[in-house]
Amino acid sequence: MILPFPHGQSRRLELHGDDILSFATKRSGPAALAMSLAVLVAAPAKADDAQPRIEPAVDAAFRPLLEKHDVPGMAVAVTAGGRHYVFTYGVASRDSKKPVTRDTLFEIGSVSKTFTATLALEAQERGKLSLDDRPGAHLSALRGSAIDKASLLNLGTYTAGGLPLQFPASVNRDADMPDYFRTWEPASPPGAQRRYSNPSIGLLGHIASLAMGGDFATLVEKEIFAPLGMTNSFVRVPKSRMDDYALGYNKANKPVRVTPGVFGPEAYGVKTTAADLIRFVDANMNPDALAPPLRRAVEGTHVGYFRVGGMVQGLGWEQYPYPVTRADLLAGNSSEMALEPQSAVALDPPQAPSGPTLFNKTGSTNGFGAYAAFVPERRIGIVMLANRNIPIPDRIEAAAAVLDVLGTLGPQK
Repeated sequence: MILPFPHGQSRRLELHGDDILSFATKRSGPAALAMSLAVLVAAPAKADDAQPRIEPAVDAAFRPLLEKHDVPGMAVAVTAGGRHYVFTYGVASRDSKKPVTRDTLFEIGSVSKTFTATLALEAQERGKLSLDDRPGAHLSALRGSAIDKASLLNLGTYTAGGLPLQFPASVNRDADMPDYFRTWEPASPPGAQRRYSNPSIGLLGHIASLAMGGDFATLVEKEIFAPLGMTNSFVRVPKSRMDDYALGYNKANKPVRVTPGVFGPEAYGVKTTAADLIRFVDANMNPDALAPPLRRAVEGTHVGYFRVGGMVQGLGWEQYPYPVTRADLLAGNSSEMALEPQSAVALDPPQAPSGPTLFNKTGSTNGFGAYAAFVPERRIGIVMLANRNIPIPDRIEAAAAVLDVLGTLGPQK
């Protein structure tokens, strides 16, 4: 947390749980770029040999991005061997000058898709649907249409036949959605190509909600956030937490937040903190600690279904053999991968990783940028949340640099 002091200084509190371990004053530069660090662990407070190496690595990788891209604020969290470290920079709002804290809510854009995939797999574990189902089995208006030739798995892996990145402007109400899918014409057979698409995984999330008999936002908060202790995560931010909801800043440097859209909650609607999102990352690295069927749902998001270049597409998460080259990681998260159809090769049968694997997902809205990555075999992971849409290559480079350092720490007790 930041305590304001005159003459450009700030005080940093370093915390293990609720115990204050050290209290220091340091020179920090402009107030808008002040950083605070909170170290959060479930174990009793004890010496942490890793923190002196992690903090400068995160600072060196991410602090320059604030000035380079005129980013108002950012939160970065890492996990190493079960220990969580949360670093906060800058301000949540330029108008109020309120600093980013561990409670600041950011839009995470398409990182939300990992939650949508988890919910769909939980619905399957509960016997409410099967990934082999056709959409028309759950949404009668789509029976017999072209989209009904695809499976729910195709929807979740963007391989339904060429659905676009976004709905056209004419689809601006939920009532418009069935007509769009009924008249949609595929560019390829299901499974032949991957074309990244909000309508595609959005339809999967919508169908999962129908199958579970509830509202998507309520189901995600009840079935995923609550069991994982993600008490600062929302699809609909309650009024009581709006003061913690950061303002995003668009290309014109105007404050913005995400606008409602068809399948917006399912495709890019989660708002959360870095501290909560790193809990989700840890749950993905250690699903054995979860109660079924959530455990099996999380494990299901780690199964690979299609090879697309050097990346393997799962449900929500994208996979790479670890260690992964920067070139492969950047290619898998490139604008071409997001905006253009790519040839897809089905993995038959679908495969869980057979060796060390890096899982990742990027996310963006008009005013926010996010990234999450983790390597279960090394028990290391990182999340970055910012209230500006930082170019994805810079997010990747910064996160990869920190993961390189985390990978040298060895087992953490």
